[in-house]
Amino acid sequence: MYNYIFFTNILRILDERGMTKKELHEMSGVSNSFLSDLTTGNGNPSLKVMEAIATALDVPLPLLLESTDLDKEALDELAGGRSRSSLPPGYERVSVVLPEHKAFIVKRWGEEARKKLRSS
Repeated sequence: MYNYIFFTNILRILDERGMTKKELHEMSGVSNSFLSDLTTGNGNPSLKVMEAIATALDVPLPLLLESTDLDKEALDELAGGRSRSSLPPGYERVSVVLPEHKAFIVKRWGEEARKKLRSS
């Protein structure tokens, strides 16, 4: 399941940034052939490879493993009915594309929620 989430997020980020797999290869040092296998669901990346990709994309590795465009039902199916979140009940991580002024507001909400989670 995590391989699927990982490569789905890589493809999403590459698309959002207008990047190619070749550019990711050059930035991460991960071979083109392995990136090809990985982004078709056939690769099994080591932690070292995942860290190299996350660093190249300037994205924290945990977000590449948890945040996804897949809905909860699809994740639950991939996990054999056992998908879990690191967030407590009542919280949900979302990924959205917004204009700057709306993103500013949503980021503030996120900061408030993280403060509340740290204090509880």
